[in-house]
Amino acid sequence: MSAAAVEEPMQQPTLLEAAELISEQFPGYRVEIIGSQITVTPPPNLKHGRSIKRFDRLFEAAGLDGGETEVFQGIGIWLPNGPYDFAVPDLAVLDADSDDRILEHGCYDPAVFRLVLEVTSSNHLVDLKVKPTLYAEAGVPVYVIVDRTNQRVMVLTDPKDGEYRVHAVHHPGQSFTLPESIGASVTLSVDDVLTAKK
Repeated sequence: MSAAAVEEPMQQPTLLEAAELISEQFPGYRVEIIGSQITVTPPPNLKHGRSIKRFDRLFEAAGLDGGETEVFQGIGIWLPNGPYDFAVPDLAVLDADSDDRILEHGCYDPAVFRLVLEVTSSNHLVDLKVKPTLYAEAGVPVYVIVDRTNQRVMVLTDPKDGEYRVHAVHHPGQSFTLPESIGASVTLSVDDVLTAKK
């Protein structure tokens, strides 16, 4: 009687390992784990990029990029609602002394984030419906949504018990000022960030 070959069971990758594989296979795509599910967003188009660039410039002019705070694009935030959950906001304002606050998978402790900003794209329902709860649970003080689909800018503040208690909605023709808790007073025009002209 001959012995049959024994095959080792195939090891399934963890969500984190699968997310890393997808990131390697699709450079330029944003890979996140939201609600214990991997989400993949294609690279932004020019209008999306211009909105982010405009915020970046205004934040820098207000003095948010240097001193006590820094402004970053594409920095991961670890989310407390799942063992591997993390998001990569389009833009974020962080405490300047955050280098040693890195957690797993190159993502940072939510406690160092003063503001996260998302410009809606193909996954706009995630930005509008899912991420407000996740960012509020993480304790991020200010969440800004540039909602290009509905032509508005939403500023969510005062997170408590998994929700933002203050929702300020701004429409074309209006200006709005972000809370000074982000490190400076910044006033923006809705038209400027929605139209994203050259």
